[in-house]
Amino acid sequence: MAETSSTEEDHNHIPIEIISDDEMALIEAAFAFASTRTFSSLRSSSSSKLPLCTNALSITPLSKRKLSSDIEDLPTCKKKHTLSDSFLHRFRNKRGLSVTDLTSTEWCPKQMEFSLLLGGRKVNEAMRAGIARHAKLEQEVIQRVEVKVKSQEDYWALKFLNFIAGANQLLFEGLTRELPVIGFAEDIWMVGVIDEIRMPLTENDHNPILIDTKTRSRDTLPAEPQRRNGRLQLMCYKYLWDNLVADDFPSEKFFTYFGLNPQNNLCEDLKVIGADSGFSASVSTGYGVAYIVLFLTVMTLDDAVRYYRNTCRMLAPAHDQLLLRYEYQKDHSLLGEVKFAYDRDWLKNQLRSCLEFWLGEQEATYTPEEERWKCQYCQFARVCPAYTNSKGTESPKRNYSNIKG
Repeated sequence: MAETSSTEEDHNHIPIEIISDDEMALIEAAFAFASTRTFSSLRSSSSSKLPLCTNALSITPLSKRKLSSDIEDLPTCKKKHTLSDSFLHRFRNKRGLSVTDLTSTEWCPKQMEFSLLLGGRKVNEAMRAGIARHAKLEQEVIQRVEVKVKSQEDYWALKFLNFIAGANQLLFEGLTRELPVIGFAEDIWMVGVIDEIRMPLTENDHNPILIDTKTRSRDTLPAEPQRRNGRLQLMCYKYLWDNLVADDFPSEKFFTYFGLNPQNNLCEDLKVIGADSGFSASVSTGYGVAYIVLFLTVMTLDDAVRYYRNTCRMLAPAHDQLLLRYEYQKDHSLLGEVKFAYDRDWLKNQLRSCLEFWLGEQEATYTPEEERWKCQYCQFARVCPAYTNSKGTESPKRNYSNIKG
């Protein structure tokens, strides 16, 4: 896998905090559905004030359960589980598997298992700083509007309309951020939020560039395990994106899987947003292809899905070159950029390994011996045999078999 870095120094010897981007926070908040919850939509034109495709890339980006002391040892998966008792069915059946779920599984399957059974990971100061930074970057190009959704159909429609608005911004202004994607890949419904997408500088290149910005509490580049995890994240987004632009979105399967009524009338706020959003259409002119916006009449979830698919058809596959950017949290200075090529075979192997865990086909494994430094920053270390045994102490016995998703 080809990879270049703007810094030649090897930082693998430096222990690094586990710093998540804000995608999990966004997805967790969105899916903790309630009728009074508000979400946001609409992209402003403020990004036109920003220089597009600067040197970011030049191709010459539940309540939490406490650990109680009366829990017995975690049972291992000696046999294949049925889909009904898999982690996917128990914890992601009505929301889809997020890209962050996949990257967290790659980071440490055992930590992912603990977070599902005992509650999500705690947000530390480094994570809060990363979330705040991403929110600021988002505000540079997106204007948030509150929408009170009243049903699951409203929620999903809002995600589709947000994508349409962001795709329009990308086509007309060359940049968008925090773009939600919903796709079907590996026979699994997956969701995610793409950090940043830019159109390339060259006129002959129409493939959008996917970029992810990671914030660092130290002024160093991360170790290889974190860079590998970032590569997986961006490759997952490209995989989802390319499937969508190829019109690989089985609408009927979507409605059936999530138990949605495609003819359900949407709330009035969404109808207004739909009318304001529009979707792009290409027209041939004497000077080439131009894009125009056709305004929407969105009355039902089915309308939103149809416009979502129409918008996806207007887009080109993502660029094969992907970019990870690392910023220092203290002053937002650029620590370095890691450019790498999309590797479909590598991605497929990683996805297969992660999905075996989610589908109950493989028990959760521990992080490799050479990467056990991760355990120092894991909130579940004191109940994890891999860490406690390495310290010469016996892990307390616990039983998670009665915990439900």
